Amino acid sequence: MARGREGIAKRAREKARIQRQEAKRIRRQALLEESTQPDPDDEARLMEEFRLLSERRAASKVSESTYEAERQRIFAELGIEPG
Repeated sequence: MARGREGIAKRAREKARIQRQEAKRIRRQALLEESTQPDPDDEARLMEEFRLLSERRAASKVSESTYEAERQRIFAELGIEPG
C-alpha cells in the first residue's frame, strides 16, 4: 500500500511542477509581447523624429547615408520593417 500512495504523491508533484512551468511560460510570453509593443508616447516621439529627419533630408541638410541609418534605427525602435 505504501508504494501506491507514493506513486499518487509523485504524480501530484509532477502535475504541480508542470502547472508551474506552464504559468511561467505564459508570464514570460506576456512580458515578451508587452516589451515588443512601443509605448504610445515613445511612438509619437519616434514619428516626430522621423518627420524632422525627412524634412532635413528634403532640405539637403543630411546625407543620404545618415538618413538611411537614422531611418533604420527609428523603424527598428518602432518595430517596423524598413521597406
